[in-house]
Amino acid sequence: MLILAFDTSTPAVTVAVLDDGEVVGSRGQIDARRHGEVLAPSIDGAIADAGRALSDLDAVAVGNGPGPYTGLRIGLVTARALAHALGVPAYGICSLDALAAAAGGGDLFCASDARRREVYWACYSAGVRTAGPEVSRPADLGELPDRRVGYGVSLYAEQLGPLDDSAPLYPQAEWVGRLIGDALSRGETPDGVAPLYLRRPDAQEPKPPKAVRPA
Repeated sequence: MLILAFDTSTPAVTVAVLDDGEVVGSRGQIDARRHGEVLAPSIDGAIADAGRALSDLDAVAVGNGPGPYTGLRIGLVTARALAHALGVPAYGICSLDALAAAAGGGDLFCASDARRREVYWACYSAGVRTAGPEVSRPADLGELPDRRVGYGVSLYAEQLGPLDDSAPLYPQAEWVGRLIGDALSRGETPDGVAPLYLRRPDAQEPKPPKAVRPA
């Protein structure tokens, strides 16, 4: 099975092409403000690295977040559009699950930056999510697993404890693809493409002005 996977839930845009679980092409770039400009060329580059064409794909996999509204939306819309155009299924997975998978087994606390001095987080044991995903202020979180990974931990190490830098800071597309591929190989139906925003977007529509009563 040939899967195109990507994640745009953090400042890192990561893309990977997997052939039966093996990465055959990948691209990645950290740019918190240019997800829209970075994603499409990264997909083209990863496909070219793999020596394949988009028409060869069997499925599209994407990180569902949690993540900031704009960057996350770009990834999910792209996944849906590509899948529709190619006539292949699109699947989603919690981006923190991909971060945990890259970090390996054991008890884990995974966190990404939620802005507003908050983190998106989830806890894991032996590869299974045991809590979250949720959004919280670091100071409000209680006792955490010994291993703490992700960019959110690096930002708030004073409250969350030391970062385990043996794991990636950001969710990696290859693990988005591997988790989706593993689920399909077990005969399971992975989640669909649906955003995990966990809160309202930063940008809000302005409220209409109040009516002015005539004097």
